[in-house]
Formats: sequence, structure tokens, C-alpha cells
Amino acid sequence: MAEHLTSVEREVLSRMKKEGHPQNKIAKLMGRHPSTISRELKRNRGRRGYRPQQAQRMADARRQASRRPAKMEDPQVHDDVEQQLTQLWSPDQIAGRLRAKFPRQPRRWLSRQTIYHWINRQAPHWKTCLRRGGRPVERRGKLRDIVRIDGRPDVINRRRRYGDWEGDTIVGKGRQSALVTLVERKSGYARIGRADDLTAQSTTRVTRRRMQDLPAAWRRSITFDNGKEFANHDQIAQQLGLKVYFALPYCSWQRGTNENTNGLLRQFFPKGTDFTRISHQAVARAETLLNERPRKRLGYQTPAEVFDNRKHCN
Repeated sequence: MAEHLTSVEREVLSRMKKEGHPQNKIAKLMGRHPSTISRELKRNRGRRGYRPQQAQRMADARRQASRRPAKMEDPQVHDDVEQQLTQLWSPDQIAGRLRAKFPRQPRRWLSRQTIYHWINRQAPHWKTCLRRGGRPVERRGKLRDIVRIDGRPDVINRRRRYGDWEGDTIVGKGRQSALVTLVERKSGYARIGRADDLTAQSTTRVTRRRMQDLPAAWRRSITFDNGKEFANHDQIAQQLGLKVYFALPYCSWQRGTNENTNGLLRQFFPKGTDFTRISHQAVARAETLLNERPRKRLGYQTPAEVFDNRKHCN
């Protein structure tokens, strides 16, 4: 699967091109296929040559133009949903009715989750028509013997020390694969690993592999999402020697550092990516680029610099 160049890579490409390096050498140094570099220079070149910021805007515009429109942007579908909400139908009832009413028109089909997301993000005024205030019924099963975030010590909540992490998964195409994303709350330092399925066994294995080499002072706690892929949390706690907490369902803001990092990773791996076709090297490169990106809240140090400095102090 072809991967889009990032804004950082476009800066590097522009600089090396100005220095007169041939395309084959640029491709080798950047770890990209020569055809990727050639295509980038042809497609995103302006009248004044290849400029990285302009190239990024052109690439973003092209990607946006090719984006498949969301179903809720269809006026017919939009009206169907709003009409049924006025009758106090649940999103599950609306979704089921649309499939039954228009069996030969898939473009008018929606999932209940799509309707919930639309209400939560774009039309919160419709929450008053929902029996549960906009939260879908939890159907993923219950995690056992967990400690919720309200039982987490204040020292973690206030980010007063290093070694407290947040964990989640970015699910790939068809829910067949994922990235396990682990982010340290105070520094923003990330560890990322590929899981070829969403089983608890795979997620546990990836989490252990990506964190076991960290100093003990950098393994104090981790706060996970509520996915069943973290069902083996007791094993993670025992094997890594840290405390495990869980955010409340549908409260992604309680893991804000992790959610922000997941958003940044979409620069490298757009929605619909099949992670089984993404190499471990590509995942490692994305991790490195994120950890070497300066952060304003760190005084424009990088998470990697903070990690290295603190590691040597322990």
C-alpha cells in the first residue's frame, strides 16, 4: 500500500533537491521508493518549482477532493434521520428501518454508530430526543476487575511525574488489524506497535514488547480505553510492574494525550489503512518522527530529548 509523504518529509525532500541530490539518492536516504519521490515532484510542483508548504496544500486538497462524501451529507439521508428523531426513534431503530425501507439503496443505509457520532459531533441538540442522552448502548462486553479513572491518584491527573501512560488502538481496515499506541502523559513520548488482529492476546503481547525495555521509573501506570482488546490488563500490570486504570466509556477526552497522538498518526496512516500491509519499519519511522517533533508545551524540546534527559537522571 502506498504511503503519503508527511509534511516533514516534504521539507526534507525540498532541501535535498535544492542541494542537487539526484532523485534515486533522495529516495534511498528517505527510505522511499524512487517512484514515490518522482510522483511527488511531478504532482505537487508549482510554477515556482517544488516548495514543501505548497506541496502539502496541494496534496491535502487532492485528498479532500477524492474523499467519499459522508452519508449524513446526503440531503435525503439527513432528512430521513431528522424526521425519525422527531418521533423519538433510537439510532438503532432508524438504522434498521432505513435498511428495511430501502433494501436496494445502500447509499441510504446507516449504522446506529454513524448516527450517534453525527449527533455528538455535529448536532448535539438532538440528544434531547435520545433516551440515553446520546450514548450508544455498550455491547462490547464488560471488562472485569478494573480500576476506573476516578480511582487514579492525583499525582497522575496533574502530570507531576514521568512514567504515567495512556493506551489505545487505532483500528485498521475491516477491523482486522490495529496499531497499539502508548503515550507518556507528561512528555508526549510515544511507543507504537503493530497488532495483526484485535485479540487481547495480541494487544498484550505488543504492549509488553514496546514497554518492557523502559526504565522502571518510566513504568508507573497506564490508563486504557475500554476496548475488549485490553481484557488481559492484569497480565500487563504484572509483567510490566505498573498500575492499570480505565477511562470511563465514551470519554475519550480523559485520555487526551493519547487521542491527540492518534490524530497525528493519521498523517502517516489514513483511515482505512490495512496495517497488515504496513511494515514494522514504517511504524517505527512514524514513531521516530513523532518523538522527534518539537512541542510547544515542552519549550520546543522534543519528546525524545525529554525522555533521554530524564532516563539518564534515573
